[in-house]
Amino acid sequence: MTQPGSQDEIIIKGIAASPGVVHGPAFVYQRNELEIPHYKLEETEIEAEFERFEQAMLETRAEITAVRNKVASNLGEGEARIFDAHLMVLEDSALIEEVTTEVRESRFNIEHCYNEVVQRYMAFFSSMEDDYLKERVTDIQDVSRRLLHNLIGLQNTDLGHMERNSIVVSTDLTPSDTANLDRHKFLGFITDTGGQTSHSVIMARSLQIPAVVSLHDATHKIRTGDMILVDGYDGIVVIHPTEERLFQFGKLASERQKLDALYRTSLDLPSESLDGTKLPLMSNIEGMDEFAQVDQVCADGVGLFRTEGLFLRHHGYPTEEQQFEEYDAVASSAMGRPVIFRTLDIGGDKIIDGPNQVADSSFMGFRAIRFCLETPDIFMVQLRAILRSSTHGNVKVMFPMISGLDELRRAKAMLEQAKTELKKEGKPFDDTMQVGAMIEIPSAALTIDLLAKEVDFLSLGTNDLIQYLMAVDRLNDRVAHLYEPAHPAVLRTLKQIFDQAHSAGVPVGVCGEIAGDPLFVSLLLGMGADSLSMASALLPELKYFLRKLHLKRAQGLVEAVLKLEDPNEVKARLQHFHEQVLGPVAVIAG
Repeated sequence: MTQPGSQDEIIIKGIAASPGVVHGPAFVYQRNELEIPHYKLEETEIEAEFERFEQAMLETRAEITAVRNKVASNLGEGEARIFDAHLMVLEDSALIEEVTTEVRESRFNIEHCYNEVVQRYMAFFSSMEDDYLKERVTDIQDVSRRLLHNLIGLQNTDLGHMERNSIVVSTDLTPSDTANLDRHKFLGFITDTGGQTSHSVIMARSLQIPAVVSLHDATHKIRTGDMILVDGYDGIVVIHPTEERLFQFGKLASERQKLDALYRTSLDLPSESLDGTKLPLMSNIEGMDEFAQVDQVCADGVGLFRTEGLFLRHHGYPTEEQQFEEYDAVASSAMGRPVIFRTLDIGGDKIIDGPNQVADSSFMGFRAIRFCLETPDIFMVQLRAILRSSTHGNVKVMFPMISGLDELRRAKAMLEQAKTELKKEGKPFDDTMQVGAMIEIPSAALTIDLLAKEVDFLSLGTNDLIQYLMAVDRLNDRVAHLYEPAHPAVLRTLKQIFDQAHSAGVPVGVCGEIAGDPLFVSLLLGMGADSLSMASALLPELKYFLRKLHLKRAQGLVEAVLKLEDPNEVKARLQHFHEQVLGPVAVIAG
């Protein structure tokens, strides 16, 4: 093994995926490329190919089920559901039908045809702009590799032979790879590819193991046995770290742990500023399996339940009972805290299989409320399920991508129709359930006075709002740098929305990325935000900072920032204010 400082130190930057700092020897894990047989079949051999395919499917199902049971035992049902998705990929009827058709038409062997179809599926998902969907390629890859191993008659390789106390370095890690890792043998992992929502990263967070992804060429720069340092907070990997670097990061890790512990001291205290101004801090989730985190951080409720997560997991349109079961579980678990269900937001970069699949992939095309209003049978099923869940909790519903009064009124009319149907059937629901609209489109932002008359609350979806205001696709690398929350146009628009909504007596929450950014908390408080909703992991720091803020100081900050012309000046001003409020803690936090 390489000793610290014996070779030149190399620093590479990736995406921070799972927090923590770890130091140890690298274990470079590269899967051997499969050689896929390719040969012609006689007509009489085709049925035998299908029998081989069916047998391989049975073997693969047994393997995935065994891994699922292992993960459920070690990590819990939430993480094990990843492999339920794998079983759905394995048994996807559309994919299987394509494979059998390919065999009959081409008369090539089953391994070749299966691989050809799978490659088309992976190319399709890789082309998606949505990170979540793009990373589902890993699931397809994992399942297809297992099945091909069984078809060809090879043993599946895993990480069982890894040295103890190692850091895994790989091009990517499939959920099966991660599930097979011995928790006592590895310290963390880094990958060339991947993103923050990949399943391997989700499992790393559950195991509380540091991870850095999207390093591009780590597998070419690192050899097994090289000593490396992984900083899962800032997304940094250091190869051959010096003694000085190790000391520096050891100190940093200790300080970060103390800081996290400090933030958590405020969790069971009220979400309010120093002068007693209440600002509920809520969680963004997309499934019941995430609710445990809501309780762990003492969130004031669920400010955004992304219902499309349920649809994506089903690879289609779940029934009313399936939706009701999920929504009702969340509403009941919230124990009176508000749960805001956003109705189905698909289209654009979120595609659901089925006869109603949306072909338009434009962010400004046939998506969200537009899709729902044009497919009333799907929309009605969801509205009924949400209404039924309202009897067991403080449930609210909000409609996404509302551009004006017509869409809002049509959506509300369908909600009333759902109520009428449920009343006739004798099924209970809360007739006073609050209704809201998301402000994500400039046309909505400019007609707050009209929309406010029709709703009980508004919710600011800042990700899309900023994207549309700036005419920037934030997922396009060539223009992503122009996506700027601190732009004067964005700040003025936010201020106008809060002012007009409050004039009409309607509360406004924020559920976009800036709601979880410590630098923007003071600004949003000063502008008059009525609640903030964010990823659960961000809430402890936000609450700690909020409780050190004073409303008048925050309002003064807003007044000063709105006079600035340059986004960089705005960010510098927010940073300075943040450091002033935190005091000595800011040195560690920075």
